[in-house]
Amino acid sequence: MQIAQRTSSSGIAAPSGSKTSSAGKVDSTSSVGQSAAPEQVGATGAPPAPVARRGLSNWDQPLQRDISGAQQAVDFLEQSAAQLRALKAELSAKLASRQGRDGQVEARVRQFSDTWRNRQEASGGTLDSQLSYSSNESQQRFKVRGMTMGNLRHGARETLAIAVGNGAQGLRSVQLEPGLSDEEIIARFNQALAPVNISVSMADNGDLEFTTPESNWTNVRDTMAIQGGGIRYPTGQLNRVRTEPEPPVIMPEQWHTNDAEMIRQTLQQVIQALAHVEAALSKVNLALADASQRANSAMPEVSAAGMDQAAHNFVTTANEPSYASLLSLTSALTGINRDRVMALLGLRM
Repeated sequence: MQIAQRTSSSGIAAPSGSKTSSAGKVDSTSSVGQSAAPEQVGATGAPPAPVARRGLSNWDQPLQRDISGAQQAVDFLEQSAAQLRALKAELSAKLASRQGRDGQVEARVRQFSDTWRNRQEASGGTLDSQLSYSSNESQQRFKVRGMTMGNLRHGARETLAIAVGNGAQGLRSVQLEPGLSDEEIIARFNQALAPVNISVSMADNGDLEFTTPESNWTNVRDTMAIQGGGIRYPTGQLNRVRTEPEPPVIMPEQWHTNDAEMIRQTLQQVIQALAHVEAALSKVNLALADASQRANSAMPEVSAAGMDQAAHNFVTTANEPSYASLLSLTSALTGINRDRVMALLGLRM
């Protein structure tokens, strides 16, 4: 299902208000989807037409973003899957000693490497390095050397000053003291680092796991520094810390094809990568189907009687020699050009 937002140049535009004629009466500027003015209804005896909402333009921004992001993610994953299948076939043929074109395998590896390197932009920022989908923004998880729960839980009272970015606004403080639970320690880190777009949780191995939007990752990686009181971290000046990003689920830079053993290892990694991509594609398709279902529910319901009445109102206004007539016609014709007409006629062929 392909969904596109209607723009203001769709060819069916409704005026934003009414105009007062020289006689002091209010002239209706009715068009498709609007009811007639009271005096027109009284003259024709027809019931007032229901006012229809403006379709796709009434969607909320999050819904439009969900659909657009999911479509971009699907396109990226489908392209990646196709390239991985082609690379898998080339590697299998090479191992089976079937003669292939010189450099074809290496070209396939470079092609996918370029695609993977462009993941964030191509997916609209919806897929992270683990191919986890988010309709908002992909995240980068990382750890900081020395930030283990065992190290933070024990020891005397100490205040950690954590700097992220340049300037005083990036300096945050976390106070540690004996007797704090793991949940309390994590809560204090989250409270301190939330203003610099970093959240904190505990990994399975007891380390603190930090998460920040991928767009913020370079800044965090290059500037994060900590100053302690000489208990868990050195006192004095801020000391740059080593951040360790979570390894991506696919690492094509490790794929080599110099000999048969390397080709065999690369083939196994390509098969695993293809499984990850296909699993991610299945999840994103479900997200897209859900967003499309919500979009269908948001579409306005216009009865046939309402549309007939709207058309009747338009014809009535257009036949009157007045400013309202001119305004109705020009509004209805806004955005119509030869290409649009030819495209509509093509649908009937």
